[in-house]
Amino acid sequence: GTVRRRPFPAAAPGSPQPPGPLYPGRHGAVKNEDTFKTSPFHLDLWFYFTLQNWVLDFGRPIAMIILPLEWFPLNKPSAGDYFHMAYNVITPFLLLKLIERSPKTLPRSMVYVSIIMFVMGASIHLVGDSVNHRLIFSGYQHHLSVRENPIIRNLKPETLIDSFELLYYYDEYLGHSMWYIPFFLILFIYFTGCFTPVQEESRMPGAALLLMGPSSLYYWYLVTEGQIFILYIFTFFAMMALVMHQKRKGLVLDSNGLFLFYSFIITLVLIALWVAWLWNDKILRKKYPGVIYIPEPWAFYTLHMNNLHAAKESL
Repeated sequence: GTVRRRPFPAAAPGSPQPPGPLYPGRHGAVKNEDTFKTSPFHLDLWFYFTLQNWVLDFGRPIAMIILPLEWFPLNKPSAGDYFHMAYNVITPFLLLKLIERSPKTLPRSMVYVSIIMFVMGASIHLVGDSVNHRLIFSGYQHHLSVRENPIIRNLKPETLIDSFELLYYYDEYLGHSMWYIPFFLILFIYFTGCFTPVQEESRMPGAALLLMGPSSLYYWYLVTEGQIFILYIFTFFAMMALVMHQKRKGLVLDSNGLFLFYSFIITLVLIALWVAWLWNDKILRKKYPGVIYIPEPWAFYTLHMNNLHAAKESL
């Protein structure tokens, strides 16, 4: 005859449920929690990010120029170098705290490797940037290439010029790549967890709107001075594609995702205005001859602002 199967015995109250479609296991429960869990706006983290970016990154060269040279001799680290050291410690910590607050379980191995690469790249940049900015006091002009600088092209033997070009490579290319690629990758990884099915969570508080301006302006500085427009625009396009993909599933950005996404949009507008303003600058055009013409703010400073200061001093 037919074999009759005994029904699965019901679990006693308070006992662990067996895995299955009716009783999802521990991993299934985590996935459901990730899907519907929302996160409030991280006012403290975004404020700390904005503050330390402006002070420790943008303020580095300014502190080096403003503070008396007697306090920080040319053969010693400058005030900006100490700012950079603090940035290299604080920023990875804030990035890790940001990842910890994500409502979604994110790939930790990728995050840790990105943080390690970030610290390596920022440290390489610390050395190269320190020497390059100290050269300003010797007459180095950032709007010119290494070999076109008067203080460099007269060096003897000429192989010293190759050493300065190597230093420039570590500063502007290798250091920037190892610094900014992991930075934007971590921001994008965090962005993937900023979606919610709750429409009410897709609103930004007033404090977020106030922080958006300084945050976007810093990203403008980061992209233009770091010459990483390709990296930035690919990250932005990936964000847009993810937003459209999640929208089909009925998910919208939460307040943190909106803050990051709108900051990138404003950054793109600022970059377009910056390029339009300097579009006909022949000297900067010579230094940035490629298809993508985005001058560095410090190149603009050494070209125009230094001349303005010299003219005022001569009066």
